[in-house]
Amino acid sequence: MQIMLELQNISKTFNPGTVNEKTALCHVNLKLQKGDFATIVGSNGAGKSTLFNAITGAFYTDSGRVLLDREDITFKKEHLRSRDIGHLFQDPLMGTAPHMTIEENMSLAYLRASYRRKSLFSSISRKEKAFFREQLARLGMGLEDRMKNPVGLLSGGQRQALTLVMATMVAPKILLLDEHTAALDPATAEKVLELTQKVVKDGRLTCLMVTHNMHQALEVGNRTLMMDNGSIILDLSGEERRNMTVEDLLLQFKIQAGKELDNDRILLSDGVEQ
Repeated sequence: MQIMLELQNISKTFNPGTVNEKTALCHVNLKLQKGDFATIVGSNGAGKSTLFNAITGAFYTDSGRVLLDREDITFKKEHLRSRDIGHLFQDPLMGTAPHMTIEENMSLAYLRASYRRKSLFSSISRKEKAFFREQLARLGMGLEDRMKNPVGLLSGGQRQALTLVMATMVAPKILLLDEHTAALDPATAEKVLELTQKVVKDGRLTCLMVTHNMHQALEVGNRTLMMDNGSIILDLSGEERRNMTVEDLLLQFKIQAGKELDNDRILLSDGVEQ
């Protein structure tokens, strides 16, 4: 199988040598095969978002290597990596420009991801606009009939769904989802998660998804990673993952981390007694 993402012994320490020194990533190793959909869980400060930032190039790691589709991107600039990496954030307001129309936002995303060098907007053809409508229609939200509307008029769920389309209409080499449904109401979050699973499956995308929901962590995708103190302490797949319950997962965290999981947000979202 083709390895799409490989992290080789990456580490990152912020503010080294000061009282605020923080080791955010500690000798992380990870291989994702093409088509893997891995969920990531862990307490606040475990290193989940920092891991994503290391992949996107928001900072360079102190040591180790980052390989994407066999290319060493360890020191590749963030804006160049963005052509191959789709990234959704927890805040629905991120990832889109509110004063620009849906069509204009999609044009920017399309031109960047497709490596086109023509001027923005004016170079979008009628065929490409029809493609945008087709992509939006898949959401079932009626956004294909609102392409001239400013994105700022959309609800949080609509903006997150739009961002998902923008990140995947030109298939990225990897899709990073950083709790992208956490800020939405439960019904909208479920809808966006269903859309996400469909988009990932239809596009056969390689995906990493951070979630605070332990049931999601075990049910979505084909792998579950658990992080603590900047390290991946558990990597579940196959039969072991299929037979795992939330209670089993919490027990594994205690065994591997040597402590109880103390994130109230995670525990309360799954109805687990503290």
